Amino acid sequence: MAIELPDQKRVGMVSLGCPKALVDSERILTRLRADGYAMSPDYAGADVVLVNTCGFLDSAKEESLAAIGEAIAENGRVIVTGCMGEEAETIRARFPQVLAVTGAHQYEAVVEAVHEAAPPSQGPFIDLIPQPDVKLTPRHYSYLKISEGCNHACAFCIIPQLRGKLASRRVDAVLREAEKLVAAGTKELLVISQDTSAYGVDIRHEERMWKDHPVRAHMTDLARELGQLRTPEGQAPWVRLHYVYPYPHVDAVIPLMAEGLLTPYLDIPFQHASPRVLKAMKRPANEAKVLERLKSWREICPDIAVRSSFVVGFPGETEADFQYLLDWLDEAQLDRVGAFRFEPVAGAAANDLPGAVPEEVKEERYARIMAKTAAISAAKLQAKIGRTLPVIIDAVGEPDEDGDIGATGRSQADAPEIDGAVHLREVPPSLQPGDIVQVTIEDADEHGLFGAIAN
Repeated sequence: MAIELPDQKRVGMVSLGCPKALVDSERILTRLRADGYAMSPDYAGADVVLVNTCGFLDSAKEESLAAIGEAIAENGRVIVTGCMGEEAETIRARFPQVLAVTGAHQYEAVVEAVHEAAPPSQGPFIDLIPQPDVKLTPRHYSYLKISEGCNHACAFCIIPQLRGKLASRRVDAVLREAEKLVAAGTKELLVISQDTSAYGVDIRHEERMWKDHPVRAHMTDLARELGQLRTPEGQAPWVRLHYVYPYPHVDAVIPLMAEGLLTPYLDIPFQHASPRVLKAMKRPANEAKVLERLKSWREICPDIAVRSSFVVGFPGETEADFQYLLDWLDEAQLDRVGAFRFEPVAGAAANDLPGAVPEEVKEERYARIMAKTAAISAAKLQAKIGRTLPVIIDAVGEPDEDGDIGATGRSQADAPEIDGAVHLREVPPSLQPGDIVQVTIEDADEHGLFGAIAN
């Protein structure tokens, strides 16, 4: 006799902001699915909609409020969570009909709010077969969050107010999650946090047993262990480090890249180069001799790609400060660069600094830094023409009128969503997203490479 399960309640999710928020969304949805909920791909089919907000910049807050408004207009039953959830009064003033508001990574509170808004219609046998965790990224890459919060007091940032002080995860828990992800098909692990270099400081780099040996909660030890993981096919996954502040111990991970244990890629949020501006920003590690260290890293691991982000128009930034940054970029020759115009954020110390930079000056400086970094990127990519590089495939196209199939992937110098791409011609029909193939580079532009799978 067949047993009918009751109709499952359905939850929709809108996830905004950084990869750390995306991981929060995955954990919330995984918890809800374990409680018997199904996921809805659209507003119409959802019994309740979750909006995971970003509250880092005023522009991000406006985007979050717009998303809440759209969810209310399309569905009407909305729960708000995430970084902007710390401003519950602002949200309720604009949208008094929201069902609940919770802050960042408050998983229990979100789940409880969903239970109240749409009680689960869980059947008696729904938990007999455990479900895999919900992933909001493609199967072949995954974000691995190693800590929450931050101990810094950067003048332009309110992350510690939104997400609290540094709280590192147990190293064995991180490694178990990574092992599980790789076993399930992940070919690329993207290690994220607010400050990856500070991992374990708050728990005094405590040791835990892993595979019959002790491992410290420390960035270098964690990176070395992640480099030992293997996919079911016996391949080493790519392991990419993000949000790495340039503390002295970062030097110790470069040899791991040269050995092939880590992807030769570092995402370092330099934010500026002018000592005067860095001091005003209250940036950590601004005394580091970064240019000398970049040279040393490239000597150890010639293929290392360094990405960073910079703020232009910070209060008090003079033309001389900005020119210092441009000259520094000429010397640093960073592979990937993002830039942001300074925005005042409610609660940030920078709002009280003198010397506000006019908007038109910010725009002009933004255009100049993007032109500078595009020229550097173009020259670096041109130098790769003729080389054969490993490329992870993200998407495979449909055959054109001649039957040729194209594909898009990324080299080890390219993180998903934020960096460039490698465009492939005439790939075999058997190629799948997540495959890692050797590609001969035939051409390049400012941000991308073009090539074909090597014979």
